Amino acid sequence: MSQLDQHPTVQLVRTRPPRPRPAITAGQLEQLCLDCGADDAGVVSINRPELDDQREDILQHAPWTKSLLSFVCRMNREPIRSTARSLANNEFHHTGDQVNEVAREVVRSLESRGLRAANPSMGFPMEMDQFPGKIWVVSHKPVAVAAGLGQMGIHRNVIHPKFGNFILLGTVLLDYEFEDADDEQAQPIDYNPCLECKLCVAACPVGAIEPNGHFNFNACYTHNYREFMGGFSDWAEQVAESKSRNDYRRRFSDAESASVWQSLSFGANYKAAYCLAVCPAGEEVIAPWLEDRSAFMNENLRPLQQKQEPVYVIPGSDAEEHVASRFPHKTIRPVRGSLHPTSVANFLKYMPLQFQPKQSKGLDAVYHFTFTGSEQREATVTIRDRKLHVEEGRHGQPNLRVTADSDAWVGFLSRERSLAWALLTLRIKLKGSPKWLVRFGKCFPS
Repeated sequence: MSQLDQHPTVQLVRTRPPRPRPAITAGQLEQLCLDCGADDAGVVSINRPELDDQREDILQHAPWTKSLLSFVCRMNREPIRSTARSLANNEFHHTGDQVNEVAREVVRSLESRGLRAANPSMGFPMEMDQFPGKIWVVSHKPVAVAAGLGQMGIHRNVIHPKFGNFILLGTVLLDYEFEDADDEQAQPIDYNPCLECKLCVAACPVGAIEPNGHFNFNACYTHNYREFMGGFSDWAEQVAESKSRNDYRRRFSDAESASVWQSLSFGANYKAAYCLAVCPAGEEVIAPWLEDRSAFMNENLRPLQQKQEPVYVIPGSDAEEHVASRFPHKTIRPVRGSLHPTSVANFLKYMPLQFQPKQSKGLDAVYHFTFTGSEQREATVTIRDRKLHVEEGRHGQPNLRVTADSDAWVGFLSRERSLAWALLTLRIKLKGSPKWLVRFGKCFPS
């Protein structure tokens, strides 16, 4: 008998009878989630077609996942609506903590029953080693939509049919397959609670939400998330660049320094999230808007629009133009773009997120990119009618051909190398008029 065979724990476990796999229905699991503090829940299979674009990433982190439990925790509405953003952020943080606690308690209960489960974070912490790529383990929004907990509004937030958009989302990954007919899983709701009232369009200080449904990710990211990832990196770099205390104070006000300290010590705070604040959708939310829309806007929209505050924008961006024309009483605070691609693959993948449609007005051009060196790729970028299209390979007749060493191109994008240096050393070569590259650059001022 080996030493391992003589170990008391080994002997105890080996003498136990096999533990039967516990049986649980989707309804029982949803009720468990409600008992743990959630306000609504739904179960979906990992194989559902609605999750086709999410499945690979989920299985990368938890390859045993067979089903997902999605749930919501309701936020208190009035703090979110306040012009005092400390009230709103306090609500975001505490409800976020509740989401994580609910998920953790569900997983603890399932583990005690012999079921394998994991609870990805509601927000932070995330997989920051992958930044600026996809840093989250699971995309809670598409899972919630598949689980019947709401639909996406034009402001890109899930709107619950009862609670509106005053919710935060959580997900539990399960090594369990619901097969019985009685375990009918949740289905997406058959209507969108979004009223298309466009109040979120009117409230957004940087114009990130457009009436036609276009979403300017970079505008939202630059302002609302100023004290998250990229904005913090910009602040840290400017601290490093400051030559003295006075130089730092020329770059940042005392209020901005205090705000960064608050985010570092308490938790990163949103600068706006006004789209959530003014949304009237949802059974529990809609009545005041239906009764008197003018009064609803005067109470919830106008104070946010009239608030005097700094608005963080990238110079030359659509957001800068929007603030100047719509909110002249707000202070335009120019900052550097903080989404720096770390690879050619990231450059091509995230180009649509940084594209500024209004800056492309009048541009009708095709660009061929050929990348050499450590990353060898070919791509065609078409900008026409204020729209961007990126595709693999070279297609059509280009206005400009760009051949670039991939490391030199990434260095140029991250401001580590100048374009002039790259052109002089032939690490970047152009075939066609340089004016097309200038016009291209205007569409991506970050």
